[in-house]
Amino acid sequence: MIISFIIMNWTYIIIGCYLLILILVCLRIIYETFSSTKALAYLFFCIFVPVIGIVFYLAFGINYWQRKLYDKKTGENDKFLEQLKNEINDYNAASIDPGDDPGDASELAAMLLKDLQSPLTRNNRLKLLLNGEEKFPELLQCMQEAKHHIHLEYYIYEQDAIGSAIIDMLIKKSQEGINVRFIYDDFGSPAIKKKLEKRMRAAGIEIFPFSKVHFYLLANRINYRNHRKIVIIDGKTGFTGGINVSDKYINDKNNKDKLYWRDTHLRIDGPGVHFLQYIFITDWNFCCERKIKPEAIYFHHDRSIKEGSLVQIAASGPDSVQPTILFSILQAIYLAKKEILITTPYFIPGDAITYALRVAALSGLSVKLLVPGKCDSKLVNAASKAHYEDLLIAGVDIYMYNKGFVHAKTLVTDGILSIIGTANMDHRSFELNFEVNAIVYEAAFASQLRKVFFDDLEEAEKLDPEKWYNRSIWTQLPEKFARLLSPSL
Repeated sequence: MIISFIIMNWTYIIIGCYLLILILVCLRIIYETFSSTKALAYLFFCIFVPVIGIVFYLAFGINYWQRKLYDKKTGENDKFLEQLKNEINDYNAASIDPGDDPGDASELAAMLLKDLQSPLTRNNRLKLLLNGEEKFPELLQCMQEAKHHIHLEYYIYEQDAIGSAIIDMLIKKSQEGINVRFIYDDFGSPAIKKKLEKRMRAAGIEIFPFSKVHFYLLANRINYRNHRKIVIIDGKTGFTGGINVSDKYINDKNNKDKLYWRDTHLRIDGPGVHFLQYIFITDWNFCCERKIKPEAIYFHHDRSIKEGSLVQIAASGPDSVQPTILFSILQAIYLAKKEILITTPYFIPGDAITYALRVAALSGLSVKLLVPGKCDSKLVNAASKAHYEDLLIAGVDIYMYNKGFVHAKTLVTDGILSIIGTANMDHRSFELNFEVNAIVYEAAFASQLRKVFFDDLEEAEKLDPEKWYNRSIWTQLPEKFARLLSPSL
């Protein structure tokens, strides 16, 4: 009888079960998702894209690992920071001085000090590195000179010419007795997982994935990628910025068919490296059972550097109490008085950044945004374009880079404050990924980065607001739809 009833009414039963699941999922979205914009995007997707929307949310929208893993990491980070202060505070006190004056950006420096306990460091030597052809020779030379340790943390590491050259150098240094530790993102660096890990371990290199992914299609951990690019050598030299390890970042003048890749990286020599080292060690202690203790050898103080730039590090991720990188960018925009120059490859900023830029432009500031002419993701490209109209109406100048693909993540305000790092202007970088930015409070360095920005504008096309407004409805429709999904991208 029951079986007969089920057979006769199976369609209604399936529909009823689906509706029950949909209601439960929607209730979970409303209850679990803090951002109302993001909640609406998930609700829209689940209701109007049957089955696929629910599967997408269950796979990528629930913070399983953030709750189970990263809350624990946050506590460990705090304990390590306390140990760090107690054990090396006297050692680097001559270099770290929260009382240094960063001028008009003092409120930003104070915010990072209070939020992260990230100190404002003086006496740093900085070197701006454009593209892979400048970064990699510099990096290899520094590795060659390493005396105690080399720490690396990368999102993408490819087994190509430059990847092989760096691996060979690391193996050479490991065989010389140098401690080499390497964190790679399991999703972003499949070449390491499949081919290189055994070879490196056999050479004495300690290497671990940050968060191992077992089932790619339904792996919630894919949401929480370690997008950081950090190298620290002997606790005194550090590298960070947008450049991963891949041949595509190296431009060959003799190969005109190769896509030109514009990116920006930063070398730091001085106490600004110390907080990068703290980030690396806490990430290492999260993914490796063999913990690193906060010993002074990892926080070298070069007393030969008597003067230099003020540098502070901003970092955030699923283990952060606050979305610190988002807050630091907002504060930089709020504090600007004359000019804001932004370069980003992925621009899905959310309401907070959009409103801040519109207010700045309407207040008479010169606000310029440089984005790729063509993005490597059609959906992201469409979502980005959906934000342009509001900015153009407010008076923001938007430029599309056409020489190749611009992957740099930089911000310059008033020719004084500079930000270089790994974070894009999107929800993923602000809330889901582990990111790190270097903030420089110095006019001379800002002048360099400002010149680079305007040099890049020579290879870009400025959007004409009137032409942009008058595009066809059919051109704009996919962008409007993509914007609804932007909190989920």
